[in-house]
Amino acid sequence: MSTKRIQSGLYYDAERREMQARDKEMIPTRLVVAMFGLALAALLLTAFASFTDRPLAGTPPAEPIVASHEVILAGDGNAARVTTTEGAVLLDSEHGAFVTVIRAGLERERVVHRVTGNPPVIINQYESGRMSLTDPATGWQVELSSFGQGNKAHFSRLFTEQ
Repeated sequence: MSTKRIQSGLYYDAERREMQARDKEMIPTRLVVAMFGLALAALLLTAFASFTDRPLAGTPPAEPIVASHEVILAGDGNAARVTTTEGAVLLDSEHGAFVTVIRAGLERERVVHRVTGNPPVIINQYESGRMSLTDPATGWQVELSSFGQGNKAHFSRLFTEQ
């Protein structure tokens, strides 16, 4: 007599068939084809726009600058310190809120471009009320208005309190 067990029971066979059917339908083939089709379409559209030198559509229109401020963003973690190039403190907070988010993005960009030190950045206020921060050392620019009025207000307050 063999001591080897043969799994030919009804329960085992039914479970095996159920698992095969489930595994087969886990990700439908049509969905996989659609995902690759979408990725390929995005790649082709991007390549077409690049090769035909299509102008950028999502850039803000050029408009006159009403005010421009040169500041230095510093801080560590959540703390934020904003000073003028002359050394006057505009903000010194343990919880810098949106200012720390922008500073983190700025620091990352400076690491990528291998910029040493902490050179000043320029905050521009435009005629339409839009605000942008530009880093002359890297060419990085961020539209502060894109993050909502509440976040833009953090930077606006820096210059209304002067």
